[in-house]
Amino acid sequence: MFFIFFLVIKPKTPLQQGKPILLYDSSGREGETDIVIHAKYASPQIIRLMRKQAGGLICLAVGEQIAETLNLPHLTDIIEETPLHELSPLKTAYGDKPAFSWPINHKDTYTGITDEDRSLTITRFQQIIEQQQQHEKFVKQFYAPGHVPLLCARNINHRRGHTELSIELAKHAHLTECMVLCEMMADDHKALSHREAEKYAKTNNLLMVDGESI
Repeated sequence: MFFIFFLVIKPKTPLQQGKPILLYDSSGREGETDIVIHAKYASPQIIRLMRKQAGGLICLAVGEQIAETLNLPHLTDIIEETPLHELSPLKTAYGDKPAFSWPINHKDTYTGITDEDRSLTITRFQQIIEQQQQHEKFVKQFYAPGHVPLLCARNINHRRGHTELSIELAKHAHLTECMVLCEMMADDHKALSHREAEKYAKTNNLLMVDGESI
């Protein structure tokens, strides 16, 4: 008797293939679209694409467990403990506190702002997340302040910003919880509209994800 076994291999998602995707949060929140990619694929070419085609702030989002392991604070919590505590917002215009933590540079960068430098900072950060003794390596290899703002995700049930949504996408793709984000700006000095973001995605053959579907 012969047995035939079939191995079903699921096709890789765009994130797993190292492709950028577009992520729209929702019409009831910021109403903005970010270009998003996993940190391991943040090459200098990708940083340039974000800088030229998106134009917002290029940030590195990390999951809750990573933030806890590295002792990464939210900057709002730090500000609240200083004489400038009144600068810390109870909430923003779009509804909740910012996700910002320290902006960092890798110690092998020069100024930290070039495409090559930001790529190095991001990819080296992602590499230590896949290793042991993450905290020790983090404080030895990086310094702050730098030119790559870290964003610390909160629980997706409490906050549904691009930070949290992108981390959920990483989880679904079975990738480390390190995602690079950049808001898409328009030529009218405002955020790129949802319609124009859809056109950009179609023209460039990129997947666009609505945050409400996550």
